[in-house]
Amino acid sequence: MNAGVATALAAVAAAIFASSCGGGDGSEHTLYVAGIPDQNATRLARRYDGLTEYLARQLGVDVQYVPTVDYAATVIAFKQDAIQLGWFGGLTGVMARREVPGSVALAQRPRDRAFRSVFIVQSGLDVDELGELKGLTFTFGSELSTSGHLMPRHFLLMAGVDPDTELRSLPNFSGSHDKTWKLVESGAFQAGALNQAVWEAAITEGRVDTSKVGVIHITPAYYDYNWTIRGDVEKRFGAGFKEWVLQALVSAETERPEILELFSADRFIPTENANYGAIQDVAEALGIIE
Repeated sequence: MNAGVATALAAVAAAIFASSCGGGDGSEHTLYVAGIPDQNATRLARRYDGLTEYLARQLGVDVQYVPTVDYAATVIAFKQDAIQLGWFGGLTGVMARREVPGSVALAQRPRDRAFRSVFIVQSGLDVDELGELKGLTFTFGSELSTSGHLMPRHFLLMAGVDPDTELRSLPNFSGSHDKTWKLVESGAFQAGALNQAVWEAAITEGRVDTSKVGVIHITPAYYDYNWTIRGDVEKRFGAGFKEWVLQALVSAETERPEILELFSADRFIPTENANYGAIQDVAEALGIIE
């Protein structure tokens, strides 16, 4: 990440923290929650409005949602203690936990044990496999997205395509999964890669013009999204708080199933940091993290 951008985002995160947790006993009883902005803001607001109300009732503490501008800002907010609980992708979760010792991946969706990305292309192109993407224009999602960049880059390289030297130009970064398919559908880019869950939801909801764009490849499975909680959270909320949060998330299946629909899930299940070791290994091999 560019040093100037990182410094600016750190200042933003610190300002969020100062304004939302600004001193007094009240800050000790508010749990701040955020998630990587992998879809449009309206959809995210609906997702977290219901979740924060549910968690507040289950945990007996005030819970507030903190919107973030991009993936990096979400990690920085976690590092700065502007948020204590985050819905991260595999890569951003690894990054967040490295920044705050003792932090743990608490829960995930069942599908996150075997997550996949899809590669899409404009209809009419004579492209049937990854190796044939050479020479085309291409867009990833966010630079720090597991399913929109990290793993697609990894699988492109495995297929013999270096996205930095063998595409028509350097790849674009759309910023979110829904923007990726829209850019390919519109003709702005000839191909792209995104989260399979977002693609399938958009298809189911009839938002994609499948006469203009389609899938050519689905990747092998990997671990992805997870709820990560700060390692020092029990100093604020008391012993056992991590387990209470885990049980609240797991209980949503019966208590508030409509919330889970907004996460493209039918339930949350426990997970652990070790499940994301392969993600860390790929990120280090590609030089995305040190």
